[in-house]
Amino acid sequence: MLPLDGVKILDLTQFLAGPYCTMVLSDMGAEVTKIERFPGGDDSRRLGPFINDEGYCFAMANRNKKSLALDLKSEKGVEIFHKLAAEADIIIENFRPGVTKKLNIDYETIKEVKPDIIYCSISGFGQTGPYSQKGGFDIIAQGVTGFMRMTGEPGGRPAKVGIAINDIAAGASAIYGILGAYIHRQNTGEGQYLETSLVDAGLAWTIWESAAYFGKGEVPEATGTRHRRSTPYQSYRTQDGYVTVGAGSQRLWEKFCQHVVEKPEWITAEKYIDLQKRMDNIDELEQDIEAILQEHPTAYWVEKLDAAGVPAGPVYTYDQTLNDPHIKAREMIVEMEHPKLGQIKTIGVPVKYSKTPLQIRSAAPWLGQNTAEKLREIGMDEAEIAKLYEEEVIYNKYREEEV
Repeated sequence: MLPLDGVKILDLTQFLAGPYCTMVLSDMGAEVTKIERFPGGDDSRRLGPFINDEGYCFAMANRNKKSLALDLKSEKGVEIFHKLAAEADIIIENFRPGVTKKLNIDYETIKEVKPDIIYCSISGFGQTGPYSQKGGFDIIAQGVTGFMRMTGEPGGRPAKVGIAINDIAAGASAIYGILGAYIHRQNTGEGQYLETSLVDAGLAWTIWESAAYFGKGEVPEATGTRHRRSTPYQSYRTQDGYVTVGAGSQRLWEKFCQHVVEKPEWITAEKYIDLQKRMDNIDELEQDIEAILQEHPTAYWVEKLDAAGVPAGPVYTYDQTLNDPHIKAREMIVEMEHPKLGQIKTIGVPVKYSKTPLQIRSAAPWLGQNTAEKLREIGMDEAEIAKLYEEEVIYNKYREEEV
């Protein structure tokens, strides 16, 4: 039994924000059916690397899902979508605002065939406001939210966060929004419409930065790896790389001085006497710390910091992360069989449940893999399905291999 067993979701999203949202919901047990245009499908299908003409990137965010390739610009395609919607619990889309209305699959239309539907839209800038019609990829949202001005080294060019943070923020926001709406429906029987955007969701994560601006008018700038309000709390150069140190509290600072760098005199030094003084002299503090840490390799310092009870860790390259024994012990890398890619690895489930552990049950589908299956579920027979294939209303990339 999984938390969302029995919940049916129609997924009209592509690239990352929406697919990440539906991936997590599918891990929770929801039956997610991707409605994809053809012959291209979800645009992330064209992102390499490729194995046997199938993209690895698509496979990462679309596990546990089914694919129905459907022409939503055709009258028959829309009719089929309405039949599917009548049996669905949740619909998620990330078209530009206004597109679903043109296609006759918007919330107001679907509500007529499924009054308690939960309908979620994810867009770049939201459904309202002067920028609502603008295209909004992650890089655009990182610029608008100010992330690129507060990332990187001081005085450097604007830098994007290393991952697609606004995409993931929007997907995560949609997840909790949908679950809240689902609980509301369980309690009242009412469905509803909800929407979020890459900009809104990313901006909502600027907790410390908004506090500084609203409280004192401070505009956050790039600080490298430094914390904006605490130190030592950053990465420091070692003999062979970098080590992260989190010793911002007075207690941890004193442990760091006494047992790690063995400089107890820093505790009472005027320039480092309290947190504010350490922040005022952060450049000099960094130089003093690195002068000592560069005498030994990262592993030496991590062991010493751990022994002193000071939070610390190595600064890995991504390949080192994926090969770390702790990551493997936490089952954050999972192997599975893909029908075209073969044996693949994917990132595991980050939330560990004691009663209903989430499951990676199936690999991402090829384009249209489940088209016929989903049409049978809404009562269509083989002759009707064959005719829809002939009329190019539906599609299956490897249909000829299956026939």
